[in-house]
Amino acid sequence: MNVFELIILAEFISTLFYTFVGLVLLWVAWKVLDLMTPFSIVKEIEEDQNSALAILVAAVFLSISIIIGAVILS
Repeated sequence: MNVFELIILAEFISTLFYTFVGLVLLWVAWKVLDLMTPFSIVKEIEEDQNSALAILVAAVFLSISIIIGAVILS
């Protein structure tokens, strides 16, 4: 292996690692959000068709994803 192949391999491994870290952090954020609410978020969205809650959860996930991405890139 030459130097360029090692650099590409290192970038690939770091991309996989940071993807895994980001997914774990999003999962932790979901669990914290689920524990903070006095009701079941999944039940409210799926069974009760609460679209306002679904939009709120999506906005929270997008904002957390942007924060995690900015932290990983810094």
